[in-house]
Amino acid sequence: MELLNIVTLYSNTLFLSLLFLFSLLILLKLVKKKNLNLPPSPPKLPIIGNIHQLGKLPHRSLRDLSRNYGSLLLLHLGYNPTLLVSSADMVREIAKNHDIVFSDRPKTTAVDVLFYGCKDLAFAPHDEYWRQVKKVSVVELFSHKREHSFQFVRGEEVEILINKIRSACLKGETVNLTAMLMFATSNMVSRCVLSHKSEEEDGCSKLGLMARRMMVLFSSFCIGDMFPYLKWLDVVTGYVPSLKALSAEFDVFLDQVIESHEETKQKDFVSIIMQLQKDGMLGMDLTRDNIKAILLDMFVGGTDTTTTTMDWMMAELLKHPNAMKKVQEEVREVVGNKGKVDAEDISKMQYFKCVTKETFRLHPAAPLLVPRKTSASVKLKGYDIPSGTTIMINGWAIQRDPECWEKPEEFIPERFENSSIDFKGEDFAFIPFGFGRRGCPGLPFAVASIEYVIANLLYWFDWKFPAGETADNLDMTELYGVAVNRKSPLRVIPISHQSV
Repeated sequence: MELLNIVTLYSNTLFLSLLFLFSLLILLKLVKKKNLNLPPSPPKLPIIGNIHQLGKLPHRSLRDLSRNYGSLLLLHLGYNPTLLVSSADMVREIAKNHDIVFSDRPKTTAVDVLFYGCKDLAFAPHDEYWRQVKKVSVVELFSHKREHSFQFVRGEEVEILINKIRSACLKGETVNLTAMLMFATSNMVSRCVLSHKSEEEDGCSKLGLMARRMMVLFSSFCIGDMFPYLKWLDVVTGYVPSLKALSAEFDVFLDQVIESHEETKQKDFVSIIMQLQKDGMLGMDLTRDNIKAILLDMFVGGTDTTTTTMDWMMAELLKHPNAMKKVQEEVREVVGNKGKVDAEDISKMQYFKCVTKETFRLHPAAPLLVPRKTSASVKLKGYDIPSGTTIMINGWAIQRDPECWEKPEEFIPERFENSSIDFKGEDFAFIPFGFGRRGCPGLPFAVASIEYVIANLLYWFDWKFPAGETADNLDMTELYGVAVNRKSPLRVIPISHQSV
């Protein structure tokens, strides 16, 4: 009996001690939080926080929140404290004074599963591995010299595209230009990265189908990312099993691609990486999983965003016939009657460059830049930003900010005439490719592809709407996903330009 009393007393003492310690920790956390000068937060609901305020088009909903509560907001997306940045001044402060602290990445379930534990370039944490991969990418993979070496692939795929449209012209048919652009871009990127076509004529290429499944999964809501203690629900709903099944398929396919390159001398990103590894020029040893993650990054990152931008660019020109007429006259004057658009011609097309910039401004493919995460506590505009805070930058809102742009909602390419503003990350009101250390290294490759395809479409064809459709009723509704696409496919009637 005495022993029982001693055990009971000991248990009670231990329980009270643990309870006291737990209470003390909560109190210290609350005191610390209270002492922090955190950015303002919009009203939130219990448990879910501000998730309900994201809406179907988060870049627009978050822009509205910023207009009401300020350009620097602390949101609570489930259990994730998230800093929303919506002004060029805030981006400038981050880039100039805190770029290193703001260069980490949050790890999501989809990225972790599909990119081999975040061993790619876009989602890898800011560490020595990422620095080495970034250096190799900038110097060896995405240099202007390397980008120029892939021009023959662009030329071949664009020739296929032009021939398809020309065939439709002879029959007087309406074409689904959105689908055609997706087909051409997917093959262009896939051939440059893997020497493998993504899409076949029947639209049933295994790689193309896998890529589309990946886009769907990336756009799906993951419970565990918002509520870590409920991550088991992602297994029950089938989300995690779907990710793992797709990852296994990509793994087998990429293994086959790498093995085939060990026996041949194909000129693509796979062969370049493998040769650099063989020559000891990487500064590190990449495992096969590292290589597969990097290749997958390039394929996914270069396909949907590029297609989306080209689709918006053609849609805006069709909606603005004066701009279409002006840019077509310039393209045809520069190219002349030689019957071929050379990459060098594009550098002489000044208004065409303005149209490209205005498309990037109004329709950044990724309106919310890839999220960042703070690696340490930092002060930003007098506010305390704790370590581990997710950073969401609304590039779409910044590029439509009336404080930075005149008539920001209108498509006016002329705003860039006689202007030095560019999209390379130095002008913080114009950041479609990001900025700082985490800026997109594939910018030269993407821009070259977009400009070459569109220049050819403008050179070879005139365009008109099907019966009953006009520029005024062209549907410009957005559909949110990995990239913000137009909701409706662009269906137009091509007409061969007679003087070409």
